[in-house]
Amino acid sequence: MDFQLSEEQVLLRDTTRNVLSRTYDPESRLKVLDSDLGWSRDVWTQLAEIGILGLGFEEDAGGQIEVQVVATEIGRRLAPEPVVHAALGPGSLIADVGTAQQRALLDEVAAGERLLAFAHSEPGMRLPTGTLTTSAAREGDSWTLSGRKNPVLAGDCADTLVVSAALPDGGTGLFLVDAAAVTRRPYRTFDGQRGAQIDLDEVAAEPLGEPADAGAAIGRAMVRISSALCAEALGAMEEALRLTTEYLTQRKQFGVTLSKFQTLTQRAADMYVSLELARSMTLYAAMSIADGDLDETIAARAKLQIGRSGRHISQEAIQLHGGIGVTAEYPVGHYAARLTAIEHTLGSSQDQLHVLMGQLGDYEVVTV
Repeated sequence: MDFQLSEEQVLLRDTTRNVLSRTYDPESRLKVLDSDLGWSRDVWTQLAEIGILGLGFEEDAGGQIEVQVVATEIGRRLAPEPVVHAALGPGSLIADVGTAQQRALLDEVAAGERLLAFAHSEPGMRLPTGTLTTSAAREGDSWTLSGRKNPVLAGDCADTLVVSAALPDGGTGLFLVDAAAVTRRPYRTFDGQRGAQIDLDEVAAEPLGEPADAGAAIGRAMVRISSALCAEALGAMEEALRLTTEYLTQRKQFGVTLSKFQTLTQRAADMYVSLELARSMTLYAAMSIADGDLDETIAARAKLQIGRSGRHISQEAIQLHGGIGVTAEYPVGHYAARLTAIEHTLGSSQDQLHVLMGQLGDYEVVTV
């Protein structure tokens, strides 16, 4: 099987890497994070011009492999632009089940002119499959939503919200809501990115597509988002390992570089093993989606391995750097924070393990 990127995918990777590398070094990234928005509108415009913000919306606009390529570069530079949460994730839902008129909004999203956010998670919900308390009410042809969504990543800056809510007759519906009509309580996440609590009090809403159960569509979107997050984590792990091995070859102890200490090099080698396990599962998840298999079990397997690898690599990176690894000025601690945040998005490693454990009864028992 050929795992090499095509010429177009290599060009996309290199262009994305060039744009983000020109913009972000550790110092400039911290300045952007401390701004009111928390990310750069100029970079967002550049990403739109490349075509990144419209990936996957149309058959000829790239697919999950292209999303993986881009997300890996975002993770490598710790770019704070909410590409997945303000464009590709909720945009995939609109592309999947939206009407022709609603899908026209994606032209503005791809152009960087409209920001989206997927308001699905609710307080106390550990997995995306949890029971919703946000409810939808219908009066004639009009719909209103009431409830609370938190966390909503990119919800602080979104123009349009894609909101999930329990339908009166059962099932989960999807609705488009004007972000200006809700009550938003924005905040910074511990990894420096942004989110918001969204409160809806009989807010006017437009059904996304038909006002019917959209549970399957939500599941497909979660698989896509999970795959993109795995790719972003992969990029962060690659850079954390690079910084660590570079530090070991430069830092001296007792007159010799740390790379001369066998125990330390063995720990770095174990980090590399974790990285390659994460790479394999990330590619497996993305290729499955590209082949049309949006399997939630595959997504859980990939997310579990990403969580385990990310935790191992981030902890070892900080340990091998020593005290400098947790300073705000040095990037290793920021990579660890982002990897931790990704692990707890859409369910932690422990949550994914419970999902997989719950499916053991579906498999046959091998007897000798």
